[in-house]
Amino acid sequence: MRIGFDVSQTGASKAGCGYVAYSLIEALLEQNTADDFILYPYFGSTYWDPNAKNNTYYVKRPDVARKIVGSACHESMAFWRRLPPDGEERLGRPDIVHSNNFSCPRGLKRARLVYTLHDLGFLESPEYTTELNRWVCFNGVFEASLYADAIVAVSNYSRQKFLEFFPHYPADRIQTAHLGSRFAYKNGPASDRPPVFGLYPEQFWLSVGTLEPRKNIRSLLEAYAIYTRESRPSYPLVLCGGEGWMEEGLDDYMDSLGIGSKVILTGYTTDEQLAWLYHNCFAFLYPSFYEGFGLPVLEAMSLGAAVVSSNVTSLPEVAGDAALYVNPNRIGDIVRAMTRLGEDPDVRKRLKSAALDQAHQFSWENFALEVREVYKKALDRKKYREPER
Repeated sequence: MRIGFDVSQTGASKAGCGYVAYSLIEALLEQNTADDFILYPYFGSTYWDPNAKNNTYYVKRPDVARKIVGSACHESMAFWRRLPPDGEERLGRPDIVHSNNFSCPRGLKRARLVYTLHDLGFLESPEYTTELNRWVCFNGVFEASLYADAIVAVSNYSRQKFLEFFPHYPADRIQTAHLGSRFAYKNGPASDRPPVFGLYPEQFWLSVGTLEPRKNIRSLLEAYAIYTRESRPSYPLVLCGGEGWMEEGLDDYMDSLGIGSKVILTGYTTDEQLAWLYHNCFAFLYPSFYEGFGLPVLEAMSLGAAVVSSNVTSLPEVAGDAALYVNPNRIGDIVRAMTRLGEDPDVRKRLKSAALDQAHQFSWENFALEVREVYKKALDRKKYREPER
């Protein structure tokens, strides 16, 4: 096979989609010697990283090439919006084109289009994102329902919701493949690394994710404020993640709760810093309103963190029996979970042990094997035709 692969979001500030693409191509290359790969630093008609040529995923191997389509944003996006007659030739004549960033190319005549489905939060919970993001995500997923030869859903929850919203799409063309943790078992013990942000091991609460309403940050902050007034010792709360949208005034909100000096906003962190935080936190708190998978929960479990998680969307599918679950709409639930962990060492010990067992069920190696099977099946069947209107 000749596999064309979207690496457009694997640059220096990569977040969820970028980490998935980065980890998948790493795993595919590690276990694959028979296929050729073509990496596309610029991909799709909605996302543009001006530095993608230099900072997206790159590896020097004889079976890996890179193709730059378009020398400027408008030129590249026009190409991907609808491929010209010589489009597949310019892409290196791939057998598979794998989209990882919500954008769905149109006009592939021979190559099979495989599309990664991350989530449908923009449809189920549109209030948590911007109008622009809703427009971008909806168009990408809707066009995938019209043009994708195969879809890889990162959770059973996302697969089920996709088929509910787009019942015209054949169910046998969408397959679930669970993600893995990039920190799992091979990076060395995080406890051996020097502390970060002036923190002490097991003396801070942690939450990880882009700062946006979907992550339910304000409820977490309110729960933390209540907990710190009622409990001792009062560990700091670390919020780790880059700025997203619709969370302006977060500093003022923390000050209004009286916790401004107790919350640490780290911003974007390195993998080494994040691994230390996951491994050494007192507990990992993730009361998110909506997740297509919930990668931070798996990453935290893979480094032995005690986890408090929402009981909604895909999160129970990922955390299994290895978490204390809370209703994200009930601040009291979050407070009670924190109190239970703070007062009962045995509960925390059990969760830390269960976390490692649960995390062992997921890996990027398995994800890559399942994705490669999707590639094979897509090539073995006829191209998907757009349903009649």
